[in-house]
Amino acid sequence: MKKTILCLKLILLLFPLMLAKAQAQMNGMQMSDTSMNMQMNSGYSLSLPMNRDGSGTAWLPDASPMYGLMLSSGKWMYMLHGNIAPRFTSQDFTNKGSRGGNDFDAPNWFMAMGQRQIGQKGLFHFNVMLSADRFTEGGNGYPLLFQTGESWKNVPLVDRQHPHDLFSELAASYSYSFNKKTDLSFYIGYPGEPALGSTAFMHRPSALSNPDAPIGHHWNDGTHITFGVATLGLRLDKFKIEGSSFTGREPDENRLDFDKPKFDSWSGRLSYNPAKNWALEVSHGYIKSPEMLMPAENVNRTIASAIYSKPFTGEQFLNVTVLWGLNKYKDQAGQNTALLEASYRLRKLELYTRYEFVQKSREELNLDENLYGETTLYPVNALTFGLNYDLFQIGKFRVAAGGQLSAYHADNRLDNLYGKNPYGGEVFLRIYLSLMKMK
Repeated sequence: MKKTILCLKLILLLFPLMLAKAQAQMNGMQMSDTSMNMQMNSGYSLSLPMNRDGSGTAWLPDASPMYGLMLSSGKWMYMLHGNIAPRFTSQDFTNKGSRGGNDFDAPNWFMAMGQRQIGQKGLFHFNVMLSADRFTEGGNGYPLLFQTGESWKNVPLVDRQHPHDLFSELAASYSYSFNKKTDLSFYIGYPGEPALGSTAFMHRPSALSNPDAPIGHHWNDGTHITFGVATLGLRLDKFKIEGSSFTGREPDENRLDFDKPKFDSWSGRLSYNPAKNWALEVSHGYIKSPEMLMPAENVNRTIASAIYSKPFTGEQFLNVTVLWGLNKYKDQAGQNTALLEASYRLRKLELYTRYEFVQKSREELNLDENLYGETTLYPVNALTFGLNYDLFQIGKFRVAAGGQLSAYHADNRLDNLYGKNPYGGEVFLRIYLSLMKMK
């Protein structure tokens, strides 16, 4: 605990200084002023705006807000993004069960993107995404009731969100525009994200202010860090169809290394943006042996989602995501998840909520087979309300304070472990980049 608190103090003291130093070192570049209307293309099309880019090659609405810092040098355009949330979190703070936990931690991610035009119709783009979760969350992640997925020291992680890898994305792409309505793109990552599911939670406008991952993380976001992925995409006006070959295994317990690429899994996705406020997708994938502790289990994953973004006058936005996912294992009933999350931004204040329904299996929750049966599914409901408010700004960087409360309702057969309707809560700071005003 003392080491964690010391780590958080160092982060709070040094992070603004490091950012200021980074800005000073970029004096040789041209920095785009976020008070001016700027334009940067999508990384996968010369005819689409940057706002459409989500995570990997997933689409967001063109009207999505974008928080970041734009730089230029010669023919290159660069974009920086990031978020860090030093906090105290307490899961089951009323002590109704035995599976809760408290911790000081700081979920975080940092991203850099760059691109340049090649010829009249070609575009080269790269993504670099880093996370210091291994240092701020430890090896077993942070407490989050009913969360499952991956492992630590050969023990399944249950009621904890695993830390993300230091290298969460190192990817490059090339796209060719035949005309304003037709693009062909090729994306390769080590690690990267296949064409499966909606934009990952840390990049969805409706989830930016919430420090927690969804408890359905391994339904929609489970493949967003894949060590070995190649995706081919074709855009036809408002539609895009993509296919990926990738490594099915989730990242191993060493969050600092590069795992072996296998390209043993596949996925396909159809995306449709009917208007600037909407992004729709449906996708399916076969994932071979995703969990290290259950190597014989493969999963067929199906996802459908809709994202809505509506800007109003000034810095005022409404962002909503609706998502359904299905994990199907051989000879087992399908495990469903449904998510509805929304955020409303009014200048310095942001209000947000998230509702989830997830069917967790006995294996997911690491329950004793003799006591709980072999193939039983346990429905879990989670409802979160939160807010954050910008306290001050240092250059292009904002510091906000926030808090949230989560209420859980699960199958009553789990009451002996979790208690009846446990609660989780947290208070946090959020350090992030200012809003960019794009053409």
